[in-house]
Amino acid sequence: EGMALPQRILFPPEEICMDWQQRQRPGAGLCNLGSTCYINVILQCLTYTPPLANYLLSRDHSQLCHQQGFCMMCIMEAHVRKVLRSSANVIWPRAVVRDLKFIGEEFEPDMAGDAYEFLRCALEAMQRACLSGSSDLDISSQETTIIHQIFGGFLKCRVTCLRCQRVSDSYKAFLHVLLDIKAPSSLTTALEDFVTPKNLDGKYCLKCSKCEKKVTASKRVTVHRVPKVFTVCLERAADHTGKKISKIVEYPEYLDLRPYMSDTAGEPLLYSLYALVVHSGDTCLDGHFFCYTKASNGQWYKMDDESVDNCGIHTVLRQQAYLLFYAR
Repeated sequence: EGMALPQRILFPPEEICMDWQQRQRPGAGLCNLGSTCYINVILQCLTYTPPLANYLLSRDHSQLCHQQGFCMMCIMEAHVRKVLRSSANVIWPRAVVRDLKFIGEEFEPDMAGDAYEFLRCALEAMQRACLSGSSDLDISSQETTIIHQIFGGFLKCRVTCLRCQRVSDSYKAFLHVLLDIKAPSSLTTALEDFVTPKNLDGKYCLKCSKCEKKVTASKRVTVHRVPKVFTVCLERAADHTGKKISKIVEYPEYLDLRPYMSDTAGEPLLYSLYALVVHSGDTCLDGHFFCYTKASNGQWYKMDDESVDNCGIHTVLRQQAYLLFYAR
């Protein structure tokens, strides 16, 4: 379909287990080591991502890892085991905070950070760890790691010249999607906006290879291949000043991605909400992060640094969500 086939499959997708292999009560809360609530929420959401947790608990990565020094997969493996397997009520996420500069240069242990930025950098650091020692791989093969097999999908960008109707398609892998919520009041309308064709004119005109000049074009982005875990950031920064869009954006417990696909015909592609991050505060530059996760026992919990409290789905669906995690 115009997408290059990988020369090597680094992790076979059929080996990914989407259901918890062990059911238990939720694990430990996480100590806030200064200004680390933005780190804690992402660690908790990743810990309760069933296919990732199953893999990390199996210790398959560390048994084969030859990386010298920092390895994000080894750190996550030790962290998830500690949270889910130890009897402690609270864990100090010291290893993550100690190696923060390797995860993302912009992070400082004693400075507040953004949860979405930390998620982005953590997934990239895990991806780098999975590619350690495989520097000569083609791009398509690099997108077959366990991280891409869980979180990765493909977007299709179709540009149509409005003068000669010539169509060109390109494809891009993604691990998360950022959605504009300035106008939409629900996740589904934000996704509809995301896949609605946009006109490229004025300074955004593109050169058409057939017309051989700059033309007005239409650009449409669709989900071409769905991920096993669909991760969404609702963009709450109104502008660069840190002003925050504080409105409630409705999101469902069950989401069908089929309407946002390149091919909308076929069976529904159903996803179930299992974690979300909330930012409380008047601006994006300050405030506090906490999260809600669904543990392996099927119960929802509010996780706010050290505290882990049982709650119901109605509470979960009424939040001013910032990040949403859906599993296939």
